[in-house]
Amino acid sequence: MALKNIESKAVDNFRKYLQIPTVHPNIDYEKCVQFLQVQAQELNLPSTVYFAASNKPLVIITWIGQNPQLQSLLLHSHMDVVPVYAEQWNYEPFSAHKDEVGNIYARGAQDMKCVGIQYLETIRLYLKENLTFDRTIHISFSPDEEIGGKLGMKHFVETDEFKALNVGFTLDEGMASPDDVFPVFNGEKTLWHFYIRSRGSPGHASLFHDNTAAEKLMYVVNKMMDWRAGEKAKVSAGVDVGRVTSINMTMLDGGCQFNVVPSELSAGFDIRISPELDERAVLDTLHRWCREAGDGVRVEFIEKNVQAKPTKLDDSNPWWVKFKTEFDKMDLKLKTSIAPGAGDSRYIRQIGIPALGFSPMANTPVLLHDHNEYLNENIFLKGIQIYYNIIKSLASV
Repeated sequence: MALKNIESKAVDNFRKYLQIPTVHPNIDYEKCVQFLQVQAQELNLPSTVYFAASNKPLVIITWIGQNPQLQSLLLHSHMDVVPVYAEQWNYEPFSAHKDEVGNIYARGAQDMKCVGIQYLETIRLYLKENLTFDRTIHISFSPDEEIGGKLGMKHFVETDEFKALNVGFTLDEGMASPDDVFPVFNGEKTLWHFYIRSRGSPGHASLFHDNTAAEKLMYVVNKMMDWRAGEKAKVSAGVDVGRVTSINMTMLDGGCQFNVVPSELSAGFDIRISPELDERAVLDTLHRWCREAGDGVRVEFIEKNVQAKPTKLDDSNPWWVKFKTEFDKMDLKLKTSIAPGAGDSRYIRQIGIPALGFSPMANTPVLLHDHNEYLNENIFLKGIQIYYNIIKSLASV
């Protein structure tokens, strides 16, 4: 594999992609789509742009296999990135500055523009070597993953256009690792965002009113915080974070001034439910706590994802067998777990398609969503070598 012949082009494409500021809020994806269409043209592959809304494009680049009736392989990534605090960065966050040791600094360097380019550069190698595969390969680039993907992958998987892709297996994003062990995610926690709304007796703040919104709200909040403490203790005891449910109170709303007891107060929560829990039991518990708190206390969901079964990691899953076999051949270490966050893979798994989350970034500090996010160019290029073997094997399952 003549990787050295494409090193400069691969890194150059990576940096150009990073320099397109697809940053929330109010993203203009047009330049990003144009960049990806140019990449498709250079590869002589067709590209299609789908829209859930006028400003929410999803790009698919397709390499037709020798037996296109077989289920296809989907290589997925997202185009958007989270906001930055530019004053906290050593270099301009969308300059893709490369320092003297080859570290490339930019928002999206790890999460996850690296992976999208690595896919494309891997396909470029195959085409240069005149390789062919039985299965069709689709490379997808979605919008708005960082804000839940409602007008991105969540919408797309429900369309006839997605069904026509005939996807059998998906690769999506993983995470960097500070050591030589690669994280591989076969599932995700179930994301819920909700408010606990509490209504009670208002009045003057100098008096002791019964049935106040605050008293009833705090009953549920304390239950949530006790639950959180128990899950946190599991992590402290060495349980993998992917196997516990995270609970965090992230919003507090209500009140008009200090001397008025409010008629309504609310607390907002972000929880990520472990696959080991039954989501129906969790919902029943929340409703029970609200009833115990008193009249006028309820749960109001802002986002309530459907629980998806993790992808199987055994001989019944030929995609996993191929993936693991290639890792063993390369003498690389991996650790499988449930992803602590929530990405586009959850929508793939919800419709019954197996998916693995994997980003080849070993010996790299975890800097997704952090200041001074970077990826070293040698790690980036090593990732292309890893994908070269893995994707070739998966396309021949």
